[in-house]
Amino acid sequence: MKFSEPLVEGRLIRRYKRFLADVQLPDGTEVTAHCPNTGSMLGCQPENARVWLSRSDNPKRKLQYTWELVETEPGVLACVNTARPNAQARAAIEAGVVQSLAGYAQCRAEVRYGSEKSRIDLLLSSHDHDPDAWVEVKNVTLAEGGEGYFPDAVTERGQKHLRELMAQVQNGDRAVLFFVVNHTGIEQVRPADHIDARYGQLLREACEAGVEVIAYRAALAGEDGNPSGRLELVEEVPVSLEP
Repeated sequence: MKFSEPLVEGRLIRRYKRFLADVQLPDGTEVTAHCPNTGSMLGCQPENARVWLSRSDNPKRKLQYTWELVETEPGVLACVNTARPNAQARAAIEAGVVQSLAGYAQCRAEVRYGSEKSRIDLLLSSHDHDPDAWVEVKNVTLAEGGEGYFPDAVTERGQKHLRELMAQVQNGDRAVLFFVVNHTGIEQVRPADHIDARYGQLLREACEAGVEVIAYRAALAGEDGNPSGRLELVEEVPVSLEP
């Protein structure tokens, strides 16, 4: 996966109303970009940070620009567009990058399932009698000293997803929590117990119940620390469940 067009660099002025961000372009022009992230974006909106925007020529769009990347500290990038991770995970699975999920013949998105009326991000199926794999994708951008934490805010929705995944294991299928690490400074992923202790507790219960947890990091930056234009997941990173 790559960005279809070169990104536009700017400086973050402010994020507000959750979905809006004012950005100053290199020529001094100020634009309002769509912020495709409903979360807290903790650690991903430093004052005057370098940011990169994608640009659309669609005349029907109210906002021409979309906020894609941010430099959280010198040379460290994070992708804040939460519309990206599902496609990143799917592309990596279909390309055979994720060895534990290789060999499935079919991949479907947004399939309804569960007693709590959820939609699974990816459902992997094969033509033989192997169990289906129900894959829930989460975006990880909160970093503290090389550790990546999820979630970055209390998430009742995320808790529900863990319960649904456990139920699928009980039904005889595979269930997978897939952390897409969209932050080049993260070396390991762990539950953010200091933010949502209940989520951390449920994640450990899910693992004990047979839910698989994996994490793969995206190639966002080149050797110079600037955007490489690539969104591909390139390497697995460890997941720690230690308190």
